[in-house]
Amino acid sequence: MKNRKIKSNNPNNKLSLKKIVIYCLFQILLACIVIPALVFYGPFSNIRDMWVESAMTTSSHQFLATLFLPEQKIKTIMDKTNSIIFGNSDPNLLKFVNHHDNTINVYEIKSKYFVGKVLLIKDPTRVKVGVSKLLPKEGQTVSQIADENNAIAAINAGGFLGLENGSWSATGGVPEGIIIHDGKVFYSDFVNDKIKRDIVGFTAEGKLIVGKLNFDEIKNLDIKEAVSFGPPLIVNGQPMIKNGDGGWGIAPRTAIGQKADGTVIFLTIDGRALESVGATLRDVQDIMLKYGAYNAANLDGGSSTTMFYKGRVINNPSNPLGERTVPTVFLVK
Repeated sequence: MKNRKIKSNNPNNKLSLKKIVIYCLFQILLACIVIPALVFYGPFSNIRDMWVESAMTTSSHQFLATLFLPEQKIKTIMDKTNSIIFGNSDPNLLKFVNHHDNTINVYEIKSKYFVGKVLLIKDPTRVKVGVSKLLPKEGQTVSQIADENNAIAAINAGGFLGLENGSWSATGGVPEGIIIHDGKVFYSDFVNDKIKRDIVGFTAEGKLIVGKLNFDEIKNLDIKEAVSFGPPLIVNGQPMIKNGDGGWGIAPRTAIGQKADGTVIFLTIDGRALESVGATLRDVQDIMLKYGAYNAANLDGGSSTTMFYKGRVINNPSNPLGERTVPTVFLVK
């Protein structure tokens, strides 16, 4: 006699499965209520502040804070945690002699909470601004801009507007601030010559300039390559964050710096992943100090953070679609 499978019609089995599903849904719903309540209204204000900082310094995730807290409370948190001193670098303090050494060294950054990459470029005059050829319609990826400029290395640089014609786009097609390439103003949204904006750029001698400058100051410093972003993290050898973490939360980071001998530092920190959550601005500042930066500034981070070297991207961008399109990069010819 052949063995036959016996189907169970026991209604208790179906009832048990239904109970399990209901229980799981209840636990998920409970977590959705309890976790935000603990984060935003619980006793751990440092967790709440870090959450708010991380959300509000992004372009597309601010709702993670505004959904739970009123505008005035968010402003109070951001004002309290922003502990950055602002200053302008003085190129006259840099006395290096450029030997036009083509060496580029690569280092890995590892900590308990994040991983990253550092490039040390010995000849600062090799560093230029690369611009998307599709502006003002849209940006290009870091690797695309690097390849089109025959660059050996590149990192994302300036920021851009996420809103285009009133709707969310984030194509990298609308830069913020100013773009200077080969000594010419490629793009500017400055409304007049006297307004100071964040500048990260290089003089003809390869000296890194960071700080807030207006058009007249840019011309007087003979800046040849520049984008707008910040804040400055190290100015004339002095750290700009002396208390707290900088007030920008935890995120993927891109930064640029220069040592007293002229060596340029490219830095990226991966984020928004289990193996690398991200870094604070204080973390970035400390890494730059460790590598001997005399001047350094934060660049656009988050999903834009990308490092290209020898034909490929060597970090792990957090953008779910891969490399994000950006308006500008700093590249090494």
